[in-house]
Amino acid sequence: MLLYPVYAVLFAETGLSPAEISSLFAIWSVTGFALEVPSGLWADIYSRRRLLAVAPVLPAAGYALWTFLPSYPSFAAGFVLWGAGSALRSGTLQALVYEELSRTGAQDSYARLIGRSQAAGTTAVLAATALAAPVLAAGGYRTLGVASAAVALLGVPVALALPESRGAGRRDPGRGYGAVLREGLGEVRGTPGVWRGLLLVAALSGFDAMDEYVPLLARSTGVGEAVVPVLVLLVTSGVTAGGLLAGRGQGRAGPLLALAAGCLAAGAVSGRPAGMVLVAVAFGIFQWAIAAADARLQGRIADGSRATVTSMAGLGTEVVAVVIFAGYAAGSRWSGPGPLFALAAVPYVVVAAALWRPGRGRD
Repeated sequence: MLLYPVYAVLFAETGLSPAEISSLFAIWSVTGFALEVPSGLWADIYSRRRLLAVAPVLPAAGYALWTFLPSYPSFAAGFVLWGAGSALRSGTLQALVYEELSRTGAQDSYARLIGRSQAAGTTAVLAATALAAPVLAAGGYRTLGVASAAVALLGVPVALALPESRGAGRRDPGRGYGAVLREGLGEVRGTPGVWRGLLLVAALSGFDAMDEYVPLLARSTGVGEAVVPVLVLLVTSGVTAGGLLAGRGQGRAGPLLALAAGCLAAGAVSGRPAGMVLVAVAFGIFQWAIAAADARLQGRIADGSRATVTSMAGLGTEVVAVVIFAGYAAGSRWSGPGPLFALAAVPYVVVAAALWRPGRGRD
């Protein structure tokens, strides 16, 4: 997705106003929000592997529209396609991986594998960001768009190479969307630990939306503009490390989240570049905790509605993220990034307290 770091510039150079660009982001968010749970239902009824193969085709088509037909309607359609592709992947991948691991008795390795895949994704974003500038300089937006579409399409053969023991359809082809949805809701209401696990995944993943503001926090430390990307890279490296460490020490989620909250608050209010080291540690632990919470949730869901329930967690994540964005926007009128990041540590303290109870460490 080499186009990601510069799409806003492309939109502006095409003549779009800031309001029009903002509306595109809204279209993207609304599409993902609307399709999150329906895509989970599809993944529980049809082949998850095939859905994962279709998912990267949609943003690739969006990149093609942006590249060869640059205009507001094309940009809007591209964001719809991008949001739909993300929704198809959300919940579907987790369900497929956990189910296949459980069939071989290796479900305990789920958190480790998911964490590593997230770390690989973060590294890929870093590589794409680094390559975007030279590709743009060498061939312009058309070359960049073609490269972005080509990279997205590489996900198709990767998805088709994944194993899927259950085949192309459900074991009970007579079950429709309503039956699967009722089963998923029944899981949430009636299976011990599922509701709590769903809330935990949504909260931790949604709070992670604060990483969008890391560049602002880095700039508030007083460094020059050229140093800001270095500090952002430092925090991103922490996230990558957290993904690589996923699956280890899952029973220590409470105390580690409390430690992460303290690091985030202390690093943010320090107002110094060195404080970003603590912020990196915090985001690394948050990434580790997300994988641990996801694994805990997957261990409580039945295979028949696994993608549906996981998509419900994804829907909750989007809701929490919107609250975070709105809260930051409102708070920024009165405070700088440092105090706002410190305030964002409070929800992690609450979650840590909920997890840090006798006998609840491995819940």
